Amino acid sequence: MPAYIHRPHTVLPAHKVTTGEIVDDILAHHPDHPRRTVLPRIINGLQVATRYFTRPLTAPTVSGTADVEQRATAAFADALDMATTAAEHALGAAGLTLGPSGHPDIDAIITTHSTGWSVPNLDVHLIQRLGLRPTVRRIALTTMACAGGTQALIRAVDHLAAHPGAKVLVVAAEVISSVYNHHDTSVEAMIYKALFGDSAAACIVTDRPLGPAFAVAGTDDTLEYVLPDSVDRYSGRIDGTGLHFDSTKAALSAADDVLPALLDWIGPDRIVDWAAIHPGSPRIITDTAAALGLDAHDARHSTATLANEGNLGGVSVLRVLDRTHDDPPPVGAAGVLIAYGPGFTAVALRGTWRP
Repeated sequence: MPAYIHRPHTVLPAHKVTTGEIVDDILAHHPDHPRRTVLPRIINGLQVATRYFTRPLTAPTVSGTADVEQRATAAFADALDMATTAAEHALGAAGLTLGPSGHPDIDAIITTHSTGWSVPNLDVHLIQRLGLRPTVRRIALTTMACAGGTQALIRAVDHLAAHPGAKVLVVAAEVISSVYNHHDTSVEAMIYKALFGDSAAACIVTDRPLGPAFAVAGTDDTLEYVLPDSVDRYSGRIDGTGLHFDSTKAALSAADDVLPALLDWIGPDRIVDWAAIHPGSPRIITDTAAALGLDAHDARHSTATLANEGNLGGVSVLRVLDRTHDDPPPVGAAGVLIAYGPGFTAVALRGTWRP
């Protein structure tokens, strides 16, 4: 059963933060850091110029001293607001306009959100806010992090295979500024302060095209891979001071370590013309592109996302696909959507560009 992934619609929050502002904030809060003199060079090496936060850099829940309850509560509230707006844009663009009884055309909602905490989660809140049917099927992915948006698309492909004719709403939202925490003093923590940005994105997935789309032939064109013995490479942590994101030195090579599995899945004879690569870092983009036989031009939408908005976590590949619609590949060009996440995991879809 084919699946057509229509244009994601991205929401960026109000507060644009430059890398210079983050460097100044880090140096002001850590005047005695042992790597103080090299931190600006390391941070600028991320090639992220700007990113967007839902709250100002100086807010208690970002660079301030808010506790875990305040940070988690604020993060979920902001994620829900962005997710609602993104979903409304996606529904409207697909011609699924709001009627007297809400949005009766949506048969399933798949959400991904891993920053902040709420029970019920994003899916149930969006059903109420968007006016979806009480009987809508739902899948809530809550710990996928950077792989979340791509993983949600895979679940949408699976759903269409089991329920032909369905219309699936995919929504990703992350407030990763909630892990901007000055209690974390490792060099890796300083990198993450500057690497991440907040955002949400949503798209409609159907088995009949509603417009320009990334067309996936079926479930065989999806990949889910967990790197053996890699559970500690990236991980989330929570304590009284808030939410934290940690990694080990082995994390630096994690994407390269899963590339053989990705290439084996693609196959030796399959040509890849373009890719939406998770903008996790400059190295992740360039190494993945090179492995796929692509150059900097082919990966330009991933590079632009990283430079202008940072690593958007689970929203990232949806944002790259959004950019791709503004400057698309040729009709019929073979492409791959690929994301990496804690675990260490790789998730991917392959398909063609449909006008």
